[in-house]
Amino acid sequence: MSAPGPTARRRRRAAVLAAALACSALLTGPGPAAARGAPPSPSPPVSGGVPRLDWSPCKPGSPWDCATAKVPLDHAAPAGRTIDLAVVRRQATDPGRRVGTLFVNPGGPGGPGTVQVPQNYDSFPKEVRERFDIVSWDPRGIGNSTAVNCFDTAEEAKAWAARPPGGFPVGAQERKAWTDAYADLGRLCEKRDPDLLRHVSTADTARDLDLLRRSVGEPQLNYLGVSYGTILGATYANLFPGNVRAMVLDSNIDPQAWTNGTSRGEPRTTTFLRMGSDRTAAATLDRFLTLCGAAPATRCAFSAGSPQATREKFDRLMQQLREQPVGPWTYARTVADTVQGLYIVGGWPALAGRLQELSQGRAPKPAVYPPPPPVAEPNPYLGDEQAAAVWCSDSPNPRDPAAYRGLEEDSARRAGDAGRFWTWAAETCATWPARSAAGYDGPWDRPTARPVMVIGTRYDPSTPYAGAEAMARELADARLLTNDGYGHTALFNNASSCISAYESRYLVDGTLPPPGTVCRPDRVPFT
Repeated sequence: MSAPGPTARRRRRAAVLAAALACSALLTGPGPAAARGAPPSPSPPVSGGVPRLDWSPCKPGSPWDCATAKVPLDHAAPAGRTIDLAVVRRQATDPGRRVGTLFVNPGGPGGPGTVQVPQNYDSFPKEVRERFDIVSWDPRGIGNSTAVNCFDTAEEAKAWAARPPGGFPVGAQERKAWTDAYADLGRLCEKRDPDLLRHVSTADTARDLDLLRRSVGEPQLNYLGVSYGTILGATYANLFPGNVRAMVLDSNIDPQAWTNGTSRGEPRTTTFLRMGSDRTAAATLDRFLTLCGAAPATRCAFSAGSPQATREKFDRLMQQLREQPVGPWTYARTVADTVQGLYIVGGWPALAGRLQELSQGRAPKPAVYPPPPPVAEPNPYLGDEQAAAVWCSDSPNPRDPAAYRGLEEDSARRAGDAGRFWTWAAETCATWPARSAAGYDGPWDRPTARPVMVIGTRYDPSTPYAGAEAMARELADARLLTNDGYGHTALFNNASSCISAYESRYLVDGTLPPPGTVCRPDRVPFT
């Protein structure tokens, strides 16, 4: 789902789960291949096990403050081992009208909030920035927090990353290389820190979030979660229903798809295919090609003069790349880049440019990354194992690597190239060694203190609009706001002033949009 950034760079393969669902757009450039030094020494907890946050500027002159919180590895054993959470804060720009603290999870699993939220700060509605301290954190197991890292050195991590083919495997030889690499990754992780692997679930992070809420002195939680952050929000709302003041869930995962419903046997398909990620990616790609084809080449470089001709041009390109890659640009890498390039609408012209270059037999130029945000560690280690540790321990996926070949063909029949991408995005979990010790799989309808606001986008390449409809049904009291637009998450696409206005009013004073409200984008791509 991404424009270039550290999350995008490390996750060019479909099995890198967080790049698929975290809104990793507009991030900094490539990060190191292994973890940096330890974060600042954590503050000791205050009474009752609530961590104290000793804020200080992340860097000299930075508007962002940093702190490190110490929390229990196992919330059921608070006197045992502790882990560190890296936290960032930007104070309300109009402190005289401050409402409180807004906690933000930017997606994933595996999204480093200490990087993504500062990088995307300007995407938040102006009134939200004025009236809330905006706080985010790297969830347990991720980034600058106590992280899952299964390698001793950067060189070992780099060597492993070269083993799986880019995008997804094509052919028997690549499938074997892929499944062997991820099986080895699981074995390495199990040897490294098995206790941590069992305690990085969404429910563990929801309990961390409640401790952080108490740390900043908020009687109830204000929360904005996008993509994976929606299932984290829904989990929090059902573990701590009385603590919800305001909760915005943007680009939603269907909770039943996440948990595989009430089924307790071997899952027949993957989380992404249960969600319908393949279908929504195919629909969004079709919309991209339609809008591109309706525009002149001066506005969309890949346009062939009409929507139908442009779709045919794309199909020819995919066939050509199957037969002959363009430099490092294989068919699978190009499909992965296309699906992820659909996440941020502002990146659609650049995606069209890359496709046009490839159609002319030229490898696209390397990406240009935005500058790093003013935080101490803008490029933490974000290896594939971090997303897998959360996803695979939480959400059921088939455990037989051989099953993914058949699932791929089934998905390709209904969703084309995007189906191949999304099928292999979950194969990491086939051989993942750990399940969460304290997960949460429902119920999802515990009455919350205040209603929840759910936002769904019609043409989202990752989390389908149907996921937002399902979330609104599953929660006890929720209102669905429809974004009749494009891209993954309304927030990070700056999709609509209509969405921003409703979001601001709800967060500030609890006012929900009228039932059935539909917002349209301020601008249609390529116009």
